[in-house]
Order: sequence, then C-alpha cells, then structure tokens
Amino acid sequence: MAHYRSLRDLDWGLIALALLLCALGVLQIYSATHGTEFRDAWWKQVIWVGVGIGILLLVAGVDYHHLLDKVPWFYGLSLVTLVAVLLVGERIFGSKRWIPLFGGFRIQVSEPVKVMIILLVAQQLARVKSDRLGLSNFLKLCGLVAVPTLLVMRQPDLGTSLTYGVILLAGVFLAGLPARHWLAIALVATVLLPVGWSLLKDYQKARIYTFVNPNRDPLGAGYQVIQSKIAVGSGGLWGKGVTQGSQTQLRFLPVPHTDFLFAAFGEEHGFAGVVFALGLYFLLLMQIVQNAQWAPDRAGVYVCMGVAAVLLFQLLVNVGMVIGRMPTTGLPLPLMSYGGSSTLAVFAMLGLVNSVRLQRFVN
Repeated sequence: MAHYRSLRDLDWGLIALALLLCALGVLQIYSATHGTEFRDAWWKQVIWVGVGIGILLLVAGVDYHHLLDKVPWFYGLSLVTLVAVLLVGERIFGSKRWIPLFGGFRIQVSEPVKVMIILLVAQQLARVKSDRLGLSNFLKLCGLVAVPTLLVMRQPDLGTSLTYGVILLAGVFLAGLPARHWLAIALVATVLLPVGWSLLKDYQKARIYTFVNPNRDPLGAGYQVIQSKIAVGSGGLWGKGVTQGSQTQLRFLPVPHTDFLFAAFGEEHGFAGVVFALGLYFLLLMQIVQNAQWAPDRAGVYVCMGVAAVLLFQLLVNVGMVIGRMPTTGLPLPLMSYGGSSTLAVFAMLGLVNSVRLQRFVN
C-alpha cells in the first residue's frame, strides 16, 4: 500500500476538476432526459460518480508498482472477459459490448480494459533500459495490445479499440522509437488501409461516407450529425437555457444524454458554456501532465501520459463528432456522458494518476 501522510497529499485540484465536469454532465443528462423514458438517468449517473470516487481513492491507495507487477493477471482476466462478451454478452443496437449483471445493471468490459492497457504499456516500456525503443520490444508490445484490440473490434466497437492504439502510440512516442520505425509504421498502415476498410461493418462504412458528406443520407446515416450541428449552432453565445433546447427537448437530437451529450450542452449553454467546459478539460489534462513531470520513475510517467492520451483522444473525437469534424463513433465524452462503465474507468485512471503522485510522499 502507498503509505502517504494524509488525504491532503491527494491531487485535490485534479479531483475537483473531475467532479465539476461530472456536475455539468449530470445537469445536462437531467435536461436532455427531462420528460422521457430515461428521466432517471441523472440520478443513476450521480450514483456512478459516487462509486467512482470510491474507486479513485481505492486505486490511489495502492502503490502503482504493485499494480504493474500484477499486469499478467490483469491481462489474462481482460482477455477472458472480452471473450465472455462475445459468447454471452447482451446485444444492444447491433453490438455485443455488455455483460448483464444483477438488478438490471450491465458492464461494458472494454472500458476497464483501457486501464489494463495503460498499465501494460507502462510495465513493458519501463523494462526498456536504453534511451531508444528497440524493434523487438516494439513488436512484442504491439502484439500484446493487438489481442484485446481485435476482440473489441469483433463486438464491434471500433471507437474503443482505437483508444487502445492511442495509449500504445503515446507510450512508444515517449519511449523514443527511432524515426525509421515510425516511417515503417506509416508505410504498413498505408498498405493495410484497404484491408482495414474491407473489415469494417456496413454501418461503419456508412458513418465514414456520412462524415465526408452528411447530406447524402439526411434522414438515415447523416441524421445524427445534421441534427447535432443544428443544435450546436442554435445555442448562440449564451445558449437557450436548461431544458430549453429545441433540438434536444423536441427529440430531434438522438441519444442526447450519451454520445451526443456535448451537442445538447452546446445548444443549452451556448459558446460560453462550451468554452468553460473545454477549459475545465484543458486544466484537467494539464494537471495530469504535471503529475507525469513529477513522477518518481519512468513507469509513473508512462502511466500518467497514458491516461492523458486516452482522455484527450476521447475528448477530441467526441467533440469533433458532434460538430461534424470527425466520423460518428460510440466514444463517450469523459466524465460528462451518461454511462457507468465509462465513468468508473475514468475515475480508476485518475486514481492511477494519484497513485503516481502519492509515491512522492512515501515515508
């Protein structure tokens, strides 16, 4: 366990920023689901945030070096649960991503797997003794990350599987992969691009077509993006107010409390609200990067920067999606979108950051 002096040693600035974003999310979930069948979603999200705080404190109280030592066990458990999703998972909206639990609850296993990938990349790269990452170590790490990535793609869940690759690339970049290897990666990716396209499901291809030209199918694949852009644009400078957004309240905007929550937020809180929320995300990410700078060793740096990379990626993809600058994916907005699995996974990541921080105070 991490024997730090007191709870005062925790990064309360980081925690406060996270809770403020959660509060904005709960407010928007309440507004977006007002008078609908999902009207109970806001208080369920409050419960998830409460549980998330407990997970943050629990993870923060464990020396991250102990967690890195347990990576083989976490990796095996992750693979078992991802296979279980494909075998017995609950199919929702055409994807098998959830394992049903008691009381009507269900867990999206691919979310906590992000935490495992962060630990895996940190553990493997911390073992490298040289200033540059060798080809053999790089290929080994790619192979380890590829297995859970392919299992998640089978669900299918392309968005979440891409987050695993982002964690890998962030770690490899920090480890110092030679330029010739980056060039080789780019060439291989270019060659495999047609293969990857052929592996996409029809609805995934439709999303990419829609990204290029949303008006090609305005009542089908392009509907969400078109309504989302209308919602964001109609918010103006100050927004229309809580429960007052026409696109959101008249149900033109699909799933406004999950993937497209930021569109509903932009409509009801306007440009000023969007700048405020993005400012909070910026401060949150900078706080994580600062903890990476103060990390006691390279493993701590990889852990913190892995967390920063995945949160930044999800933020950019989700916000880009709602304004039509990124293809539509199922990636939630961290800490704000409704969803227990995503919320708990983010709090676990923030717990890892605090675990790294607390090692500076170990007696």
